[in-house]
Amino acid sequence: MTDEIWKRDEIESPCIKVCVVHPEARICTGCLRSLDEIAGWSRMSPEARRAVMQDLPGRQDLLRQRRGGRAARLAKRTG
Repeated sequence: MTDEIWKRDEIESPCIKVCVVHPEARICTGCLRSLDEIAGWSRMSPEARRAVMQDLPGRQDLLRQRRGGRAARLAKRTG
């Protein structure tokens, strides 16, 4: 048996095993991929994976948007 099957020339998954989907952005807060990207990752071409990987850093801003927290909930009750 050889180790060749374990040595692949593929882009690895950006998954960091923190799988929580942001309720508004609809992306994983760990790897920043969409649910469709996560589900189809193993079927994507290397070029498609590279494109996703290049796009991930720009998605971080989607998670920085605050939803308002406690102050917003209290404002809705009195508003």
